[in-house]
Amino acid sequence: MIPFLLGAGVGYVLGARAGRERYEQIARAYRQVADHPSVQGAAGVARAKAGEAVQTGVAMAKERVAPSGSGGHEPAAPGRSTTNGSGR
Repeated sequence: MIPFLLGAGVGYVLGARAGRERYEQIARAYRQVADHPSVQGAAGVARAKAGEAVQTGVAMAKERVAPSGSGGHEPAAPGRSTTNGSGR
């Protein structure tokens, strides 16, 4: 934790010394790269693949949660009786 805080502090000090002009320069360079057509295309492909992965994960989760032919009855918790309170 200490190295992270030290790194964040050093980054803040160096960033503050660089000033607004350097920030604007970096922001312009970022926008120029982000707006490039090939980067936009790659981002679209990445978004599509991420969406597919989410859909697959949701389908797998639903399969694991759905009752597996147990007649709609949930199994009793360990150490619990399946009777209606008559086991007390």
